[in-house]
Amino acid sequence: MTSSAGRESRRAANARKRISRRPSRLGTPAGTTAKPDRTAEPDAGFPGLLQRVWQRATATDDLRSTLHILLTLDGHVPADVQLRALGLRDEAALAALSGLTWRTTTPAAGAGTAADTAAAADADTAAAAADDEIVFEGEIALSTSGRILLRVPSQEPLAAHDVVAGVLRVSWTRTVLERYRAALERSGARLAQSAAECRAWLAEQGPQGRDALLEQAKEAALRTAPFVLYQDQRQYTNFRGHNTLTGKTLWPGHPDCTLSTLQGLPLDLWSDHDVHLLVCLGLLIRSAGFGRVEEANGTQLTLDHVAHMLERVRGLYNEALPAAHAVPAATGPLASLMDLADALGAVRPRVGASVQLYREIHGALMHKIERVAKAPGDAARAREDAMVARLRERLGLDGTTLEELGRDVAASPHWLARPHREHGTGLESLVHESVAACAEAFEADFAMSRGMRSLPDLITALREERWAELCDWDITRFFCCVVPGPTAGRHFADSAAAVADTAWAMSSRMQYNSWHFVAGNIPRVPEVIARDHFVPPTIPDVAFYSDQHHHGHVNNKVRFSIRSPQAVEVDGRRFNGFMDLRLLRCEGTPFDEQDLLAAHRVSAFIAAATGQAAALAAAGEPLEVTAFDAAWHWSAITRTDPADAPGAPGLRETPFAA
Repeated sequence: MTSSAGRESRRAANARKRISRRPSRLGTPAGTTAKPDRTAEPDAGFPGLLQRVWQRATATDDLRSTLHILLTLDGHVPADVQLRALGLRDEAALAALSGLTWRTTTPAAGAGTAADTAAAADADTAAAAADDEIVFEGEIALSTSGRILLRVPSQEPLAAHDVVAGVLRVSWTRTVLERYRAALERSGARLAQSAAECRAWLAEQGPQGRDALLEQAKEAALRTAPFVLYQDQRQYTNFRGHNTLTGKTLWPGHPDCTLSTLQGLPLDLWSDHDVHLLVCLGLLIRSAGFGRVEEANGTQLTLDHVAHMLERVRGLYNEALPAAHAVPAATGPLASLMDLADALGAVRPRVGASVQLYREIHGALMHKIERVAKAPGDAARAREDAMVARLRERLGLDGTTLEELGRDVAASPHWLARPHREHGTGLESLVHESVAACAEAFEADFAMSRGMRSLPDLITALREERWAELCDWDITRFFCCVVPGPTAGRHFADSAAAVADTAWAMSSRMQYNSWHFVAGNIPRVPEVIARDHFVPPTIPDVAFYSDQHHHGHVNNKVRFSIRSPQAVEVDGRRFNGFMDLRLLRCEGTPFDEQDLLAAHRVSAFIAAATGQAAALAAAGEPLEVTAFDAAWHWSAITRTDPADAPGAPGLRETPFAA
């Protein structure tokens, strides 16, 4: 049933939404099964990882090995991240007991391995304390958030905190105690001085300036992925549990949002924690926009910690810049750190134009690290060669590199709007063949690429400035083509139906991601501001152990991945993150930097073709992407008719075959 205007009625839309779109149950009522088809393993995700880490840590017979396992979560995160997560007393205690501290790591190296951190430790600590008397029985534990906790003098037992499975007793000698006292005094004095600097700077901004900074920080929290930040033992987060910042749970202005409660409040009533929070968030944003905040995820937020991060970034950028444009180091005071943040933000586009920036994501702690990639090597070229061979064969293009294939498409792009092989348009065919080639060439368990179904509809909306309508488009306006790799079935009991359902779950999520990013590319009219959206991504990333927190990643075994977003120009408007290419592996060997470089060239090829298709649509060519829905994924993966899927249990056990 449709309305008089030809649009689907609300009743019809609601009825449609009650029908399952899962490939194996296509057309049947949703939510009617007695139990889930698949359930996650009892030890899947972050809680299971922490249990295994604690078991490994307590099975060792020396403190150094125990700490290395805890700091790296048994090889799942860089030790440097965990060291920078420690509160004031925990940091001093760990340094006193083992000599380990993030302050001794090399800034230019960034987050290193456990061995890197150990090399920086004071090797004489244990020897100096060997014959010393024991004056205190401390404890070490692993919190349910993944941080190391240490019991220090005059503190309650750690069992009173949210710990994973117990505590380890650690004896403190008088030498350790004195080292702890000295380290705590130094750190406390630095923190007090930086709090005073932050408070004085905020006072200079005046009430209106502070409110503007608070609005900026709230917008950053609202428009980026969730994060967890620390001020000593205080946690600021918009990720699950008790939220204290704007995000999915707390709307802007919510009384539980720390930033909202500070607006209009006299500065003398702000805590030192809150003063640090706002100034440090401002520094991060000045250096690279909202995305830089995610690079502080899971760590303390103080001037020392931010200065350490920015100095590491300065080293990376200066290696990529001519000497004449090198960014000078901060000299110490907050004003100098502000200058450094501004300078990094100013040169970042120039750096990104000369080298490939990307982010390394450590899923267990949701921590991101900006990197500068080296030049493509033999491994990247081998991936590209395999891609080119497949695309030349399947698409009939001419060239020996992806760039040359792209030029061939651009020379005669009209086939993108016409039927091609089994696809309704050449663009569909190009996306599918590129994704399928990636699944094999990169030895991925799944490969995928997303985009918008109707470029003509988008162009019409842009020309008529129908911004509110664009915000109302649902995820079915977008597509994502997901192709499993040749051996993906081994992760799903070799069931073709399970692989098809998993692929569709990924496709649906990627449609949501397209929906989530598109509003970040259009004018900020009230409807756009009110609409939930993230800042669109602009640089690729490679992720490790992403199957820890995100329920979809846990359930669908998304462990290692590459994401390569690309901008596309549509009728004169640049859309950042309009499409992307993603590769994932459920287990085995992680992707590396060379894989990322090759994948980014593939996504650039698809994006260029999408741009060519957009130009055709702008010139009046009808061009729709109709494939890549649930029925398509069922047919492509199980090689059976989607009409046979609902109510046919035997088909669910069809063996998976690439």
